[in-house]
Amino acid sequence: MSDSRGTTQWLLAIAAFILIIAGLKEASQIVVPFMLSVFIAIICSPLQNALRRYNVPIWISIIIIVLIILACLGSIGLLVAASLDNFSQQLPTYRERFGQEMSTVFAQLNGFGFNVSYQQIKSYIDPSSLMNLFTNTLTSLGSVLTNVFLVVMIVVFILLEAAEIPKKLSYALDDADSSMEKIERFITTVNRYLMIKTLISIATGLFVGIWVSVIGVDFPILWGVCAFLLNFIPNIGSIIAAVPAMFLAFVQLGTFDALLTGLGFLLVNLVMGNFIEPRFMGKGVGLSPLVVFLSLMLWGWVFGPVGMLLSIPLTIILKFAFETNPKMRWLAILLDSKAHP
Repeated sequence: MSDSRGTTQWLLAIAAFILIIAGLKEASQIVVPFMLSVFIAIICSPLQNALRRYNVPIWISIIIIVLIILACLGSIGLLVAASLDNFSQQLPTYRERFGQEMSTVFAQLNGFGFNVSYQQIKSYIDPSSLMNLFTNTLTSLGSVLTNVFLVVMIVVFILLEAAEIPKKLSYALDDADSSMEKIERFITTVNRYLMIKTLISIATGLFVGIWVSVIGVDFPILWGVCAFLLNFIPNIGSIIAAVPAMFLAFVQLGTFDALLTGLGFLLVNLVMGNFIEPRFMGKGVGLSPLVVFLSLMLWGWVFGPVGMLLSIPLTIILKFAFETNPKMRWLAILLDSKAHP
């Protein structure tokens, strides 16, 4: 009897999880701006607390924060939109030059005894599909950034409520002290991760932009912005950013410069990922690499590119929720990067 009851509970839990995910996917147009606003508010909370310590009125601090948000989002949106417009105009020319370069490469391979013709495999290699996928991804990100008014308004209301939320939770929760400690630990973890990741992503974008500019690849600002945005995607974000830049370098400058472009991406991400980020991130976010990759797939499918960018914070939220429930603590242990005794 107990086995059948346990099986029923498992089936109900799985069904509830599927319904929640399906509901989130259907409501993604509403949920995505709200999630983005929440995480922007978390990033801005240290600045608001610092201004409060200097006795700055809350409405003045919010105005300062809103101006900073508008400047950052507006700059990123304008840079991406302008670069993508020029890039789309040049795409037919790049496609033609890609065919010429590939013909040269296959001619060299034939000289080494490899009897391969570019015309034979041309149907399997569609350069426009890769670039269209890249531009569509950035366009979907840009569409979220263009909805600045809604995002900023939500951030303003969250910051207005930020001072009262701890008091409300202390009255609402049964074990207030323990629950508040967990909530503060969660906010601190997410805030620290987002702040460090943002600074490292900015540095990554700057170095990549300078590198491709020195090589002579077109649209260095676009590749720097892409490296900055996609660095938030763990594990494969740097690869996604490097592929179109290498493709353009190959089309524009040749094979050697394409390899040189890829080498630049590799060096920047090796230094940032293996030396700089661990130094400041410490033990990281406490998630196993498999969980990081699976969360990237799940949230990317549910919310698109923004879900990929926010996959780690969203998974941390789930891990926190599991930790607060003794019956679900085993799931938090499975998500963790270390085995617990």
